[in-house]
Amino acid sequence: MQGATARDIAASLEAAVRQGRLAPGAPLPSVRHLARALRVSPPTVAAALADLRRRGMIVTHARRRSIVSPRPPVGVSLTEARLPPDIRDLARGNPDPDLLPDLKPFLGRASSAARLYGDEPVDPRLAETGRHEFAEAGVRADNLCLASGALDGVERALAAHLAPGDRVIVEDPGYFAVFDLLRAMSLEPLPVAVDANGPLPGALEAALQTGAEAMVLTPRAQNPTGAALDAARADALSRVLRRAPDLLLIEDDHQGPIAGASGHTLSRGRNRWAVVRSVAKSLGPDLRLAFIAGDPETIARIEGRLALGPGWVSHVLQSLVLELFTSPTVRELLVRAEANYARRRDALLAELARRDIPAGGRSGFNVWIPVPDETGVVSRLLQAGWAVAPGARYRLKSPPAVRVTVAALPEPLAGPFAAALAEVVSRPRPSRAA
Repeated sequence: MQGATARDIAASLEAAVRQGRLAPGAPLPSVRHLARALRVSPPTVAAALADLRRRGMIVTHARRRSIVSPRPPVGVSLTEARLPPDIRDLARGNPDPDLLPDLKPFLGRASSAARLYGDEPVDPRLAETGRHEFAEAGVRADNLCLASGALDGVERALAAHLAPGDRVIVEDPGYFAVFDLLRAMSLEPLPVAVDANGPLPGALEAALQTGAEAMVLTPRAQNPTGAALDAARADALSRVLRRAPDLLLIEDDHQGPIAGASGHTLSRGRNRWAVVRSVAKSLGPDLRLAFIAGDPETIARIEGRLALGPGWVSHVLQSLVLELFTSPTVRELLVRAEANYARRRDALLAELARRDIPAGGRSGFNVWIPVPDETGVVSRLLQAGWAVAPGARYRLKSPPAVRVTVAALPEPLAGPFAAALAEVVSRPRPSRAA
C-alpha cells in the first residue's frame, strides 16, 4: 500500500483488493500502524478508510479493526472453493436441481421474433402473469416492471428514492448480500431483531425513531432464519409503519410460490413501496428475471433509470419465463417442490428437537441454529462430512448461529446430520495452553 493523500491511499487499498493481494475478509492494519508505514498522519489514513467504508470496500465492527468486505464491490473472484465429493453441501442456498424445471422443452417454444428499440419493455402477457403471482400475496400490481433478479430489483428501488448516508432498516439476522449492497450504495443498515414471525414490532418502532428512510423486509422464506410473517405480525408491523408514512418499504419475496408459507404484505396503503419477486428459486438461478410492483412514482423512476441503462430485460428470457409459468407441468412441479422443501425442513427441525437443539425455520430453504462457537462448529462438522454456513456474514448484532440449507438435505439424512451436530455441540472446546 502506498500514497500520501487519503485519495491515493484509498486507491492503493482498492487496487490491492482488485489484484488479489488483499483477499475478501482479510484484516487491515490499525490506523496508527498504516500511518507509520506510509509516513502520513492518522487522520489521513482514517479519511481513506472512511471513503472505502462508505463504498462498501471495507467493514468495521465496533471495537475491532477493519476488514476487507467479504463481497467487495470491485472486480474480484468470489467463486467459493469446491468441496470434496464426500462432503454433503448444506452451506450454499441453492434450490434442489431435481426440483427445477427442465428448460429444454421450453426453449424451443420461447418467442424468437426480433425485438427492436422502441418496443414495449415488458411483454403484456408476462405482466399479467406477474400480477397474478403478486395477487396470491395480497399485492396490487397495477404498476409493474422487470429487473434482472431480486437484488437488482432491491437496488433499483433503493436508488429511486435514497441518497448516500440514508439509513435503511434491515432484518438481523438477515441476508448478507443486502448488507453488502447497502454499504456499496453508501447507505447505513439499521438492524432490527427477528423471530419466527419476522421483525419484532418493538424493535422496528425503535429503529424508526433513528430517522430511517427505508426498510428492506423479507415477508417469508427469510434468509437465513426461515422466518415468515403471519397475519397477526403483519398487522402489528403495519400499525407501527403507519407512523412513518413516507418510509420506503421494499419487500423481497424471493421464493414466492415455493416458500411454504402464505404471503402477507405490508405495502397496502403506503406512499412509497416496492415488492420484488424473483423466479430464481422456483425456476432456476440462471433465469435472471424478477417482477417489481410498486407505487406509481417508484415504478416510474425505476423504469426511467432502466431506460438509460440496459433498456429492458431480454424478451427471449421474458418469453421463456412466460412459457414456464403458464405450463401445467411446471405448475405441478412447483407444488411438488414446495411440499418437498417443507418435508425436509420439518424433518430436520424434528430431529434437532429430539436432541434438544433449538432451531428456527418456518419457511423457505434454510434452518437457523444458534451455536456458541460458529467457527468451531463449522470446522468440526466439515471434518464429519457436513458443510454448513457460518452465521457471521448474516449477522449485525444478533448472536452466533449456523445456517443449514435443507434443499440439499433429503429426509433420510436429517437424523444423521442432527446426530453429528449434537456430537459437535456437546464436545468441549479445546482449551488453550498456558
